[in-house]
Amino acid sequence: MALGSNMGDREAHLAHARARLARLPETRLLAASGVEETAPLGPVPQGPYLNQMVLLETMLAPAELLAYCLAIEAERGRVRHVQLERWGPRTLDLDIVRWGERTVREADLVIPHPELPSRDFWRREMAELEEFHG
Repeated sequence: MALGSNMGDREAHLAHARARLARLPETRLLAASGVEETAPLGPVPQGPYLNQMVLLETMLAPAELLAYCLAIEAERGRVRHVQLERWGPRTLDLDIVRWGERTVREADLVIPHPELPSRDFWRREMAELEEFHG
């Protein structure tokens, strides 16, 4: 799971997300990568992001986890604007990047995340998690 924030108290937003993810039903937070600051992606002018990857073990279905993620984002004031959403700034962004070897292709959820190959920081953070958790 990827966590990102570039609005408000970025560190507090990431900490809130980690705590909430760890308390989800039938879910354990197994590991967290270091926090990394990165330049924003896309054409919208905005401040830098703090990014982090966490490793979860869950019995939730992917769609259930996505629903929880959207609720956690909303708790931190995330407002989704359709026309700016893809590249706009956000208080908190939670992305399901991988689900073991599982593939999901639904209208609102694609796993592995389609941006994984183009985000070096995600791959670095995932490698860090694999190093600590095997």
